Parts: sequence; structure tokens; C-alpha cells
Amino acid sequence: MIGPSLTQGVWPTPNRPIQQYLKSKSNINRHGGRVLTPAGLELYGRFWQTDVMRIGAFEINEPVPELRDPHAFAMVRPWVDVGSVGTLTLNRLERFLGSKELGKLDRPGNFFDFTRYRPKSVLNKGVREYSIPSTTVSACVREHGPDLITLHLLEPHLYGEDYTESVIEVLKYFGVKRYSMIGAMYDMVPHTRPLLVSGGTVTPSNEEEYKLVGVRPSDYEGPTTITYLISNTLEDLGVETRIFVVHLPQYFQVEEDFTGTARLMEILCTLYGLPSRLADPERGRQQYASLQNIVSDTSEVAGLLERLEERYDRENNEGSSSSTPLSPMVEEFLQGLGSNIDSETDFGSGIDIDDDPSDE
Repeated sequence: MIGPSLTQGVWPTPNRPIQQYLKSKSNINRHGGRVLTPAGLELYGRFWQTDVMRIGAFEINEPVPELRDPHAFAMVRPWVDVGSVGTLTLNRLERFLGSKELGKLDRPGNFFDFTRYRPKSVLNKGVREYSIPSTTVSACVREHGPDLITLHLLEPHLYGEDYTESVIEVLKYFGVKRYSMIGAMYDMVPHTRPLLVSGGTVTPSNEEEYKLVGVRPSDYEGPTTITYLISNTLEDLGVETRIFVVHLPQYFQVEEDFTGTARLMEILCTLYGLPSRLADPERGRQQYASLQNIVSDTSEVAGLLERLEERYDRENNEGSSSSTPLSPMVEEFLQGLGSNIDSETDFGSGIDIDDDPSDE
């Protein structure tokens, strides 16, 4: 549904047209004409002079910008946003490009359980304010290349099909030509090697691009997110889709992984002609260097890392057959690391994760 957001008051209906409705909110002046009462003026303004447009479950701020063949980037929290890699990447991209918020869900409580995604209370100059978790849509107009839309998606707990349909309606309205899901996942990979990035199924339309940025096809099978319906539906509509998921070391779980963020930013900088400095790999190197000190002091972890490096080198260097597979005990241990991850952490959409103040 596209139209003005009329969420308050009792409005005109087919059986009670606007003229009759406003007549009830007016008085006869001395010249015989009708003058709206203060209440009538207020309701008239709310009816005819709305500053938001309703698209599905979203309220989009007006005036709506004209976007040129836009590409959309989406991250999904918490499903593929470990280390906040998707969030950090979009935040950094939005700051650099000067993106403006287009809109957000009108009633996020229709889709989210607020005992799992907690609202936040903050004091702003002595005034208490509340931030309610929501899905937000932002955009920037670029001088060269396609304009860019960014979506900070929360995984819905309720009415997932309605949620994804609303996102699709927004993307269709703005004429999105390409939709890319970005993020990160934990995997049995060493922190001492370049981080792997997996994508979707390789097709003739994306094969060259995936090779350019070093993205491998994914053979994942298992539980997934309802938001993948967005990609599937857009593909049926003829929209290009991409997936860029960074694989992070499972034994090093931090709230903000800057190496994973740098790897994802490198891909976007290459594909969209952005300055390479946005990747900021040095910050990630420093973070992983601190991990190396911990590994060096723990013989058990050092031995585990050596086996992970052997397997990484074997799988990513053709012709190498000098190393042996991981033992079942090591495999079981690594799989157990992931079973303790609490993917449903409490957070609010109003949190500003400041990954790099120098970009502001």
C-alpha cells in the first residue's frame, strides 16, 4: 500500500466524505460562509499536509529524493552480523557518503519482540528519550555511478512474510537495480590468513565480479533467515542480487571485528570506486595482533591454530597435499565453540556504533 500515513483520529470514510466531515468541524461566519474551528483546521492539516508517505509497513519521509538506478545494501541483525561487521560497514559507508534516512517501520512492534530487542532509554540534556528498535532505510545521491540505498534490517520474530513484502515494496518503489546482502559469520578459519568471503550461487552475470573481489561460492545448507525471501523475490523480478559474507575466526569473538569490516569495505570500495582508505585495515591488524599474543601464551590454542592454518592452506592452494585433515576431536571442539553463541542479544536501533570517528 502506498499513500499518506493516516494513523491518528477518526477520518472521513466512503459513507462520510471529507466535505461533510469538515462541515461538522466548522462554524457559519457573518457573511454566511463556513470557517473551520481550531479542531477542524488541525484535522484538515493532518489529512492533507502529511509529511510522510506509507509504503507497506514503512513510513517514508517526504519529499522523496529521485534516485538514479540505485543499488541497495542490506545487513541483517543478528543473523549474519557477528562482530557487527555489517553494521560497522554500513555506518562507515553512510558517514562517508552523507546518507540521509528515508524512513523506517511505522509500527515495529508488529514484527519484533521487544523483550528480545530491547528499547533504550537515554538522557538528552536532562530530558529522557526512548529509542525503539526498528528497520531503517537510508540513501545517498552520488555524482558518478548508481545512487546507494542502505537497509539496517532486524530479523523479524512475527509476520515474517509481511515484513519481507514491505521491504520489497520499498525497493520496488525506488527502482532498485541491484540488491546486496552483506555481513559476517563465524567459521573454522585462522586469524593469521586473509579472511574468506562467500557469496551466493555463481552465475554468468556475477562470476567475473566475484572473481575480481575474491568471493567464493557458498555451499551452505541449514537454518537460514526469512529475509532471504527478499533476494529470491527480487531475482524473480529481474533485479540483480549479490551476497558478501565474511568468515571470522570462531575462537575470537568480539563485539566489533575491524578486520572483518576492513575486508568487506575493500570489496565495496573496489566495486563502487570508493577511496581505499575507507577500509582502514590497520585498525584490524592491531586488533588481531593482540589476539596473537594470547595465542602465543597458550600452547593448546597455538596447536589448534596451526591445524587451522594447515587446513586453510590446503583448501585455498591448489596442488598442496602435505597436510592432514583435522581430527574428529578438533572438529567437535570447533563446532562446540559456535553452539555457545547467543545470537539473540538485546540491542536498540538507536545505538551508534562509532567504528571510526575519523570518517565523520
